[in-house]
Amino acid sequence: MRRRWLAAVAITMAGLLGVTACGGGNTPAGQATDGATKAASSDVEVFSWWTGPGEADGLAAMRKIFETQNPNLKFLDAAVAGGSGDKAKALLQTKLQGGEPPDSFQGHAGAELQGYIKAGQLEDLTSLYDELKLKDVFPAQLVEQISVDGKIYSVPVNIHRSNVLWFNPAVLKEAGVAGAPKTIEEFIAALGKVKAKGKIPLSIGSEWTVTHLLENVMLGSLGTDGYNALFKPGANWAAPEVTKALESFKTIMSFAGDPQDDWQPAAKQVADGQAAFNIMGDWAYGYFHNPPDGGLGKTSKTDFDWAPAPGTEGTYLWLSDSFTLPKGAKNREGALAWLKVAASKEGQDAFNPKKGSIPARKDADAALYTDYLGDALKDWSGNKLAGSVQHGVAVSQPWLTAINEQVGLYLGKQDVAALQKGLADAATANAQ
Repeated sequence: MRRRWLAAVAITMAGLLGVTACGGGNTPAGQATDGATKAASSDVEVFSWWTGPGEADGLAAMRKIFETQNPNLKFLDAAVAGGSGDKAKALLQTKLQGGEPPDSFQGHAGAELQGYIKAGQLEDLTSLYDELKLKDVFPAQLVEQISVDGKIYSVPVNIHRSNVLWFNPAVLKEAGVAGAPKTIEEFIAALGKVKAKGKIPLSIGSEWTVTHLLENVMLGSLGTDGYNALFKPGANWAAPEVTKALESFKTIMSFAGDPQDDWQPAAKQVADGQAAFNIMGDWAYGYFHNPPDGGLGKTSKTDFDWAPAPGTEGTYLWLSDSFTLPKGAKNREGALAWLKVAASKEGQDAFNPKKGSIPARKDADAALYTDYLGDALKDWSGNKLAGSVQHGVAVSQPWLTAINEQVGLYLGKQDVAALQKGLADAATANAQ
């Protein structure tokens, strides 16, 4: 199993190095190349990794609003496909270091942006928040968690939820499991019942999905306040309650099936009735629900169902796609016009139903969000918030890299004490 994970990591790193080395082969629309004419001042280059079904449709819907409101501006879609954003981030770093920033780029709101902020590559958007009164329409906890030293550097356009337990109702019924387990202990018991019936208790994907699972187990075991405290300076990662959470993680991982290539085939095992459970973000809903040309075409509440990950009910483990204003943007005013659309109720309600996410704003048109999205919208407005580790909210990119290294080592040795020490060392080196 460990060899398979190592092979997947090697392939991913080779792809990233290829992107960084080739550079010009992935030049997005509107970026000048050698001997080419730079984009005209009316062009607004928006850099993202939204190229797939749903996300590209959502971006196109916001683009239409932007161009209608700003007929003198031209939207340049500089989306980079592949790598779940990794390829885009590698190319973006090359552009920023080369002094050729896009006018606005997508990033995960929260600690992921700290590297750009420390490097002086982003403008403070607090004045835009004041102008648009965004602190009144974004949840206070969200504003707090995306602020750095009292300043805000991004505009969240959506909210995804990380702590979702996806399950197959028929497999649970066959195993004698009455419903979605609500606690870590109930979850472990349910996994055992499924295993006894010969089905895969828990499906997992590539190595990053294990970190995703770990953050959910930590939240479910420690509770919201205990989880959030881990990412503050001076946090005690050596505490006995952290040990207990990691022991639960080890037990849960003992029920995992063979690792799949990524999250989609792991989710498909649940939809096809091969596995009982999968813990994944709510982007899985679109994959389950969308027609076969872009998803699996499954029926909710019959082929698949959902609940908060065990122990996390009442907490929204969140992540957010957001847009920034880089320093040195060629069309700063155009970028601000784009950010106003991204922040607006109209823009977010046009984008999110197509993307399969919910708006960051509290005043969304609830009629546009049904089925899973209806549940998510309701929970977002009333739950406590905790930031995702794997998806850039709770930790910086170097800290996440250190965490993923420790998870990788754990998969080889399954040593909880070594994992806890490694996580404690990563926190000491990176928490600020």
